[in-house]
Amino acid sequence: MSLWSRIAQALSALGRGEALSTVFDNLRQPPERSVAFTIAVIALGAKMAKADGQVTRDEVAAFRRIFQIPPEEEANAARVFNMARTDVAGFDAYARKIANMFGPGADVLKDVLEGLFFIALADGDYHEGEDAFLLEVARIFGLEECCFRAMRSAFVEDADPDPWTVLEVEPGTPLDQVRKVWRNKVREAHPDRAIARGLPEEAVQLSQARVIALNKAWEEIRASHADA
Repeated sequence: MSLWSRIAQALSALGRGEALSTVFDNLRQPPERSVAFTIAVIALGAKMAKADGQVTRDEVAAFRRIFQIPPEEEANAARVFNMARTDVAGFDAYARKIANMFGPGADVLKDVLEGLFFIALADGDYHEGEDAFLLEVARIFGLEECCFRAMRSAFVEDADPDPWTVLEVEPGTPLDQVRKVWRNKVREAHPDRAIARGLPEEAVQLSQARVIALNKAWEEIRASHADA
């Protein structure tokens, strides 16, 4: 059964009038965590897409790029998006459900936040409303502020993309220690590990984007040492 068929099955289990956020209560164990991850990103993305006052075609299209939605499954994806967008529950209710499912600070929550950054930047603009939204989601997820700043630096071009921030190390840290941090983070970002912690195969490009940002940061730091 495909990911999207399992999502349709999860949605069909909802009772009449139940909120979309209720679906997370029944998706706590693998392999259904990939269903939970996908619904989480789409649901929070639908809420965030309104944070700047409008939902653009680019933001909607970002879902397609993250999840590689086949044409025959677009209706299921659209149903999740529309249910979340029209649900009276606030985004914080969704964020808390997801945090409770995976545990505060879990790596998969970083994957969710990265997916939201991807959507926020889809229209080429990073609105202050989106920044406030993502910062609050990070807080609810139990992620450190340095983790949030690292993601923002990696995704937002004008957010002072400092390589030290991206790798979450203090400026001036010895190069051998930076290299160790970089290797560990790249290892954790590998698609196989991402899938093991709940990221669906359809969204592995989020892991690939993380690796690119980590490698770029490492190269900048290494080059600065070579020039010193």
